[in-house]
Amino acid sequence: MSRKHYSKYFQKYYLFFSSAITILFLYACSTTKKVPDGDYLLTKNNYRYEDGKVHDDQVPDHVSQKPNKKQLFILPVGLWLYNATNPKYDSILAEYMTYPNEVRDQALRDSLFIKYKHPEYVGKSLFYERFLQNLGQPPVILDQSKTESSANSIRKYLVYRGYWDTDVKFTHDLDSAAKKAKVNYLITHKDPTYISDYYYNIPDPAIKNIYEQDLSRSLIRGKKVLDQADLEKEVKRINDLMKDAGYYKFNNSNEEIYFTADTLQSRKNVPLTMDIHKDSIDSDYKITTVGKIKVHVLEKLADTAQTKKDSLFGINFYKLGNQYKTMSLWRPIILKNGEKYNQSNLDLTKRNISSMNNFSIIKYDEILRKGSDSILDVSYYLAPLSKYDFKAATDINYSQILNLGVSPSVDLTTRNIFGGAENLTTSISGIFGSVVSSKDTGKRIIAYEISAQAALSVPRLMMPFKTWKLIPKRYSPTSSVILGTSVQNNIGLGRIGVNGSLNYFANVNDIVSHRLSLFNTQLSFTRNKDRYYEYFPRDAEFRDQMFQIYSPSLYQDFKNGLVTSDYVSSRIIGDIPFQESLTGDQLGTLNTFRQSLINKDRQTQDILISSMIYNFIYNEIGKKDRPNPFYFNAKFELAGNVFGIFNNRKKEDGVISGPSKTIFNIPYSQFVKFDFDVRKYFTFFNDKHTLALRQFIGVGIPYGNSSTMPFVRSYFNGGSNDIRAWRVFGGLGPSDSQLDEKVRSYIMDNVKLTTNIEYRVPFSKMFEGAAFVDAGNIWSLKDNGFGDEFKFNKFISQMGVGTGVGVRINVAYITLRLDAAYKVYDPNQPMGNRWVIEKWQPLKPVLNFAFGYPF
Repeated sequence: MSRKHYSKYFQKYYLFFSSAITILFLYACSTTKKVPDGDYLLTKNNYRYEDGKVHDDQVPDHVSQKPNKKQLFILPVGLWLYNATNPKYDSILAEYMTYPNEVRDQALRDSLFIKYKHPEYVGKSLFYERFLQNLGQPPVILDQSKTESSANSIRKYLVYRGYWDTDVKFTHDLDSAAKKAKVNYLITHKDPTYISDYYYNIPDPAIKNIYEQDLSRSLIRGKKVLDQADLEKEVKRINDLMKDAGYYKFNNSNEEIYFTADTLQSRKNVPLTMDIHKDSIDSDYKITTVGKIKVHVLEKLADTAQTKKDSLFGINFYKLGNQYKTMSLWRPIILKNGEKYNQSNLDLTKRNISSMNNFSIIKYDEILRKGSDSILDVSYYLAPLSKYDFKAATDINYSQILNLGVSPSVDLTTRNIFGGAENLTTSISGIFGSVVSSKDTGKRIIAYEISAQAALSVPRLMMPFKTWKLIPKRYSPTSSVILGTSVQNNIGLGRIGVNGSLNYFANVNDIVSHRLSLFNTQLSFTRNKDRYYEYFPRDAEFRDQMFQIYSPSLYQDFKNGLVTSDYVSSRIIGDIPFQESLTGDQLGTLNTFRQSLINKDRQTQDILISSMIYNFIYNEIGKKDRPNPFYFNAKFELAGNVFGIFNNRKKEDGVISGPSKTIFNIPYSQFVKFDFDVRKYFTFFNDKHTLALRQFIGVGIPYGNSSTMPFVRSYFNGGSNDIRAWRVFGGLGPSDSQLDEKVRSYIMDNVKLTTNIEYRVPFSKMFEGAAFVDAGNIWSLKDNGFGDEFKFNKFISQMGVGTGVGVRINVAYITLRLDAAYKVYDPNQPMGNRWVIEKWQPLKPVLNFAFGYPF
């Protein structure tokens, strides 16, 4: 590197170096500002393992004194903020913060000023000091007695995990000059205690039989470490197992299951026995059955005496009036009189009542009947929610198409509109932001979408027969009817849309769910069709080039307004001898021109879609008993068959797509579409690290009245939840097409494959890092003239590949995500130039900002 280059380098990055030096100076001089003389700021806890690390990720949790938290990975920002205030107010503000928020006022501050003998402070707000100390964190002063208790806690924890001979020592590194200290914990865990043999003693034959049928899932086995955590998990597993089998009172005292380890012969290999005894005389356990089921609908508990009784299918209902039909109150109750107790049915009933969005459960009782220990009476006390619920909100969202957008919305929910707990929600919402201008990609233009919708939610299946005989109530079936309209303007070609659907939902359990959408209808009108080439000037360039190649005189007629663009385009597409005469660059221009016409047909089409959609979801994510969860989402859509039976009228739909059958003079789509989204998660290091795998497969097959998939059902590449090294419509695909990028970028297609691999690593409770690889592309089911057809022997070499790193920031219930991605393999580059790693610019990644995880 030349001296001249060094000079430019430091000139370019002087701001970085000066900032870094400033931060290091602040870090060195400000952290001990409020540490009293003779005390030490705890800066680090060191853990040294003499004979290998055991449960090292859990050991720090048992230390009572931890250094000040560090934000931004390495900097104690909270400590700096606390130290930025004047220390003379610290004692006063420390006591001030112990009071509840509602009593913190100037009068309280003044009283504390007098208490601490500082009358000269009376009247001071101390807003700046209070604000910084609220955000900040006081210095953690080393307490050597807590170090000893922490060492003892570590030892107890490792003994609890089966390392009975653990020894934990500690030392302090004290720096009097700097007023800083480190604590060193020296941990020797020695050999663990193993279970040599496992026995169980269960006198009750029924309980024993249930346990033995599920014995393969037992967490206790011979030759395993005698870990108390495993014993407690096994007790919980048995409790759940027996309660699912109908034993309501099983182990209510937490004393009916206990383990005995025989240490007479050895402390390192011990036989373990589990005992289950109801009482000292080994009375038999009794299966509990559901007795009386009561549902009270009232304003407050004191109204119980004023209610009137009604009964339906063995359930008693007590109502103040006839505001709710009895049948609507019966449907969410999964329980039946006389059936075997099952805790999941009780829990599901409560969830069903809450999900109706009509009641609050003000009281819930499950009581064993007096004089019987095997009959359980259940009572629900429900208070109706208010008839109307009005909500107004404004959300801020981000997408790579819309950039930063504002989404205001107004919702009005009218409950129990027909007396059967039906809810009608009417809403008006909008999204306002900006998109990249297709005229000038260096600029952004205002974009918006305004929509209105009415949704009727019904807590049953809307069918002309008794559906609970077909679909059990435990599936919690519901229905909805949705009608909506929207006005959209994004790239200049605005759309007006109308949609409607009848939807059915059923949850088999908390993992498996089904959704069936009948008459899912979407009507879309495109505005400003004639201005397509104004908004896509690159398409206009290739159109003009092709017109001139075909016929200069016809091109001049077009320029003079004597013929339309579509007329000339149709002539060219229909002139096969002319197309066969082209070679070299002219043939490339023809292919790009043909694709631009496909883009134009899709972007400007008016379309009617009426389809049936079935969606199956299997979701283990968030389930504690599924440590490596699996997710599968399959969706099937069939569109247009009903219209195809009753209509034969045709209308010219587009230059490429040709004439189409219409309904009310609007072309309708016919297609079959399959989407499969498969995800698998593997956790490591006590579930703190996660390897997430995702595979998406999508296929759309147009037929009959459609030559291509409609715009709203087609696939595209790129974005924060897809292949992150490419932006949405950022130039990836279709296949390995060599068409002009500005034309190719807006191509949407029929086949999509996307593979994502992401490894997630926690840095702290707030920050998480990730490394990822994304691969995929889109293809057509037929060759459009430039090799975009999906072929099994070629598709792998046509997949775009990107990689990168990211950070996730967990703030309250929101996860903010920032990913920096780089292209690795670009299939749309010429052969020999597709591996683009050597072209990387580390400081110029493709940035993706989003909310939540990508998958």
